[in-house]
Amino acid sequence: MNLSTWKAILLLILSFSVVLGGILYLDAPTTIVLITAGVVVIILSLIWGIKWKNIEEDLIETLKSMLPPILILLAVGMLIGAWMMSGTIPLIVYYGLKSIDPSLFLLITAIICSVMSIMAGTSWGTIGTVGVALMGVSIGLDVPLHYTAGAIVVGAFFGDKLSPLSDTTIMAPAMAGVRLVDHIKHMLWTTIPGYVISLILYFILGFQFDGQIENSENVELILSTLNENFNLNPLLIFPPILVLVLIYFKKPTLPVFGVGIIAGVLLAIIFQGRELLEVFTVLDGGYTDVTDVPIVDEILQRGGLSSMLGTVALLISAAIFGSPLKTAGVIQVLLDKIVEFAKNGKAMMTSSLTLHGILFTITGSYYVTYAVIGPIISPLYDKFGLQRKNWSRTMEDTGTALSPIIPWGVTGAFVADTLQVSTGEFFLYAPMTYLGIIFALIYIFSGIGISKTKHSVA
Repeated sequence: MNLSTWKAILLLILSFSVVLGGILYLDAPTTIVLITAGVVVIILSLIWGIKWKNIEEDLIETLKSMLPPILILLAVGMLIGAWMMSGTIPLIVYYGLKSIDPSLFLLITAIICSVMSIMAGTSWGTIGTVGVALMGVSIGLDVPLHYTAGAIVVGAFFGDKLSPLSDTTIMAPAMAGVRLVDHIKHMLWTTIPGYVISLILYFILGFQFDGQIENSENVELILSTLNENFNLNPLLIFPPILVLVLIYFKKPTLPVFGVGIIAGVLLAIIFQGRELLEVFTVLDGGYTDVTDVPIVDEILQRGGLSSMLGTVALLISAAIFGSPLKTAGVIQVLLDKIVEFAKNGKAMMTSSLTLHGILFTITGSYYVTYAVIGPIISPLYDKFGLQRKNWSRTMEDTGTALSPIIPWGVTGAFVADTLQVSTGEFFLYAPMTYLGIIFALIYIFSGIGISKTKHSVA
């Protein structure tokens, strides 16, 4: 049973009102706000005749789809703890501080993360490894952490969108029935402008840090403290290289991170003289050793499985919020309205972009939205004489690129928790994540960058 149109729209309005009011007005904890919104939707759905059994089944199915990213989250927490304890991340921070010009740091950060993500095909892997290390360098160079987080996100998701190894880059064209190479080429229209604007922003922001390293007493203090507390053997760079190589060769992410954790643990025992009990403690609670130098402790005290439990709770809350909307038929009602009101190609493309953006904002998971509405919308592009790669690009512009700035989404929660900078602090400094939507709309209404078939009626 699906709800009537007006009931579905009312559910959507009420749920969004609860979320926005709770987070923006009351400043309440996001997890509780999402659960509250989900309870409101469930209660009204039950009153209007939706069976609890159906709601429960969809909720369990959604939670099942979230299990792989939850396991990866927990693995990343342990990975960061292991690499801190082994000296791997301190080594990267040490040589980063010695070699990077502060005025170019943000620009270099974005480019490094871009190259890593394109090669490895994973934004999560890039952020959880080199991203964490670069945040440490940022602290040492006195570069605001929200600037650095923005640059890391732009670089990581630039690569994620364009790498043929990325799961989202593979999934979006698959759901639309498009060749992978055609999809990647077509994404350049919306991705490159936002990326270039982001790089220009980082170059301009860097002016304020010109010559800062010579005037910063922190740098020498951090270098000496790291040297005193760790055996900074060059071999400590082995774990991230190993992880990136394995991911490049398309090995499954979770086992790869497991290998990275084991490598970090072995190096911690060999080079840092750690005992097994210390290893287990750090894998659980993160690196907590104190150096008596606050700025160094801020760099080092991270990671651990328990550090990700709050994010896991957030993902479960998001499932409680988004799943009942699907059960109640809200998504189907919105799809039906697109078919009913789209009189031309421009209207259809605009409606599809808006719909996917809204649904992605609700669910926070491209695995859900790509799979659910990707195949349903695709035939509409055929109807209006438009090539389907326009649709696969739209899914990525309103999904992959948007994902790091949705606080309750799977990816957004991961980014904020791993970099320890909230979405609200860094999103303005990650312009590529939202500029793709603006450029997509410009192309829709101008006709530029829109691929048509021979029988186009757009």
